[in-house]
Amino acid sequence: MSTPNGFPQHSRVCVTRSMEGGAVQDLQAKKAGKAAKKEAGGNTAIPGESPQSGGTPVSETLKLLPEELKASMKSKSFTPRPPRKPRLERAASLDEKSWRRWRRFRTSQESLTDPNDTSSSNGSLQEASPSPPNRGRESPCHPCCQQNSLHSSPDASEASPVGKSRGGTSDLGKRASEISSAFGGLLRGKAFTGGKPRLSQIMPARPLPPMELNVASHTLRTANRIDSDCLDYPHYSQRKFGRVSSSLSDTRLHGNGVVCDNCSTDSMKSTFSGSTLLTPIRAKDVRSRSYLEGSLLASGALLGAEELSRYFPDRNVGIFVATWNMQGQKELPVNLDDFLLPTDPDYAQDIYVIGVQEGCPDRREWEIRLQETLGPHYVLLYSAAHGVLYMSVFIRRDLIWFCSEVEYATVTTRIVSQIKTKGALGISFTFFGTSFLFITSHFTSGDSKVNERKLDYNKTIQALTLPKNVPDTNPYRSCSSDVTTRFDEVFWFGDFNFRLNKDRETVDSILNQNPDTDVSRLLVYDQLTSEMSRGSIFKGFQEADIHFRPSYKFDIGKDSYDTTSKQRTPSYTDRVVFRSRYKDDIQAVKYSSCPVIRTSDHRPVFALFRVKVRPGRDNIPLAAGQFDRELYLIGIKRRITRELQKRREQKDQKSSSICSIS
Repeated sequence: MSTPNGFPQHSRVCVTRSMEGGAVQDLQAKKAGKAAKKEAGGNTAIPGESPQSGGTPVSETLKLLPEELKASMKSKSFTPRPPRKPRLERAASLDEKSWRRWRRFRTSQESLTDPNDTSSSNGSLQEASPSPPNRGRESPCHPCCQQNSLHSSPDASEASPVGKSRGGTSDLGKRASEISSAFGGLLRGKAFTGGKPRLSQIMPARPLPPMELNVASHTLRTANRIDSDCLDYPHYSQRKFGRVSSSLSDTRLHGNGVVCDNCSTDSMKSTFSGSTLLTPIRAKDVRSRSYLEGSLLASGALLGAEELSRYFPDRNVGIFVATWNMQGQKELPVNLDDFLLPTDPDYAQDIYVIGVQEGCPDRREWEIRLQETLGPHYVLLYSAAHGVLYMSVFIRRDLIWFCSEVEYATVTTRIVSQIKTKGALGISFTFFGTSFLFITSHFTSGDSKVNERKLDYNKTIQALTLPKNVPDTNPYRSCSSDVTTRFDEVFWFGDFNFRLNKDRETVDSILNQNPDTDVSRLLVYDQLTSEMSRGSIFKGFQEADIHFRPSYKFDIGKDSYDTTSKQRTPSYTDRVVFRSRYKDDIQAVKYSSCPVIRTSDHRPVFALFRVKVRPGRDNIPLAAGQFDRELYLIGIKRRITRELQKRREQKDQKSSSICSIS
């Protein structure tokens, strides 16, 4: 049974609020209600309908006030018997809606692939993500509601211009079968998957470039890890404090599919663990904060766990330790970059400790040269001397606040104490909660004087009176007769004068056969290695593997070993050994020499370490940021002057012309 306008009779009467054609739609609704009333037997009254036998004329409908329309909407509706068989127009309206969506999506997709079309299709792509029409879903209750839904819903409002261009909703009946068949074939295809459109896969026009196997980069070499020009630091952030600070461990680097060598990994760990930014301090913390009352884990402790994690999330600090017998030469090397800043690790270390035996006459000039080379990012924390034994400790300038007072002591091993060429010099301090001891020594010389060198060692560990005012971090593991047991981390370096127990010809033949790094055959004859294995010297100490040529004895200014009449045997006299209270706290990263410095008969020897640092208490005397300010200013001025002179020379070299006379 159908209504006179061609639409099927429905089970509910809808009262529309649309102002466009509202009178005609209201008349249709009332007529449909009367027909339903007659079919239901007249038992139910039509909402909003007076009990008259005749219908309401159009003129009365047009005269309805807005208040009457509102009152008619509040009236109760009834639910008569549902229709027997719905007609095709109802399904066609849903297909038409989905069809318009799909056509809009196809149009935008064609505009993407059309090279001549320059119009934007972003809006079409965002709108064109319809799900397939569900025919089991509840549809609007009446054809008039279907028409209103097309005008009121966002999708239909956007598609209404399309419908008008095709003749409006009156032409739906004519094209219903055509739309149903076309859209049915679309639904059976693969245009939609999961209710969302998918664009075709885009393949690269050319193969992607291969990844580099080594993450080390010479352009990233820098002495300061918090410079603004180092743009790679913001990629590593510490979640807890919301700052640019993190650490890269070997497992993280290799777990992410990055292949790198150990030196690159260690240098990255050193750098990114130290990169940090200052955080704002709350006013109440400034009022209540007292470093002297800080504890090990308190949030306000200067040396506590929070500050340590902020600067070193992995709690590892990089330390550079070097020794060099300068042979008392007045002439200093022109450039110390290869010595203090080797190119193997890309990044500089956190602490630099340089010990010198038979130092140059002008000790201040030597320290200025060190400051000039390390640059403005490092300051001289402390320096000491014992005769011609020098030691200088440089530290990154943002870490001086976490150091205790620096203490030093000396020991003379010669019988005539006025001649201070042989002996030992020790410097100690506490960094956060870890105590450090650095000792540089010059033992007795001579090929066969092994026992005298062992006596020098024993006298040093017994007579070196450290620490003095700074408390021991673990007094229960200390021994009064051995200074090396009273500190967490100990580094002992210098000219130990241990030789190779072999003649010159045999040593030369081994060096000529293995000119590069295979020196294992030489170490079999090394006196220090033999004595350490027996436990007669450097008890509890370790030494990294040696892969460099003997550092003694060279002709000055040349790479050849002693060519004088004495024909001294090349030997590993310059060494660096280390000891820790806790297992695996010290990891040796690099152990090598610097063959490019030829101003002495010894080559400088250096070692890079990764050292674990623990939080501490604020009950120790602090250095309070003290450093050698005068040396800092002189070194920086020289560095600037050198850079300006270098640029001027380069500019003059480019502008000058060379004339040749034949």
